[in-house]
Amino acid sequence: MDLHHSFTKKEYIFRKKLFKLLGGAFHVYDSSGNVVFFSKQKAFKLKEDFTVYADESMQQDLLTIKADRVLDISAEYRVVDSTTGEDVGTIKREGLKSILKDQWTIKGKKSEKTATLSEESTLGAILSRFINLVPQKYVIKDDSGMELATIRQHFNPFILKYSMSMLDGRNSIDPRLLIAMGIMISSIEGRQD
Repeated sequence: MDLHHSFTKKEYIFRKKLFKLLGGAFHVYDSSGNVVFFSKQKAFKLKEDFTVYADESMQQDLLTIKADRVLDISAEYRVVDSTTGEDVGTIKREGLKSILKDQWTIKGKKSEKTATLSEESTLGAILSRFINLVPQKYVIKDDSGMELATIRQHFNPFILKYSMSMLDGRNSIDPRLLIAMGIMISSIEGRQD
């Protein structure tokens, strides 16, 4: 399997089964419906810890995502390439800014801010916290305001499902950070519902 190629696709679907008792399991599919990544959140951990695998057999680690603190309201998550040990970067939830609508800062491997993620609509964000029938849309933009990717929630009462579209020719962010971001949104949203 060409691991680098898996991270450079343009469309992904993130799915998490709801009502999972022991941690979270996330499937990431390509546009053809093939599982390209599988992630499992460890249960009963004080700090959040995710491992991203090549598939459900969990034989090949690709990424690790680890929180720097117990409370996630302003936690920073370090993303590391498990195959090389390379520090890919961090994603940080902006605690106070995320009260009304989710907002995240994405930093590259040298801790430079490369992008932000935020919910597209403040009204939609507020409604989605009280009425679980309002699908959310997230937009990832670079510092100049150029849109790099979008993440859309799809309504389904039994499976949490998001689609991510990476825009062509806009590769100023490491795609491994975008995959980590999709998994984090699925995890956080799963707890808010």
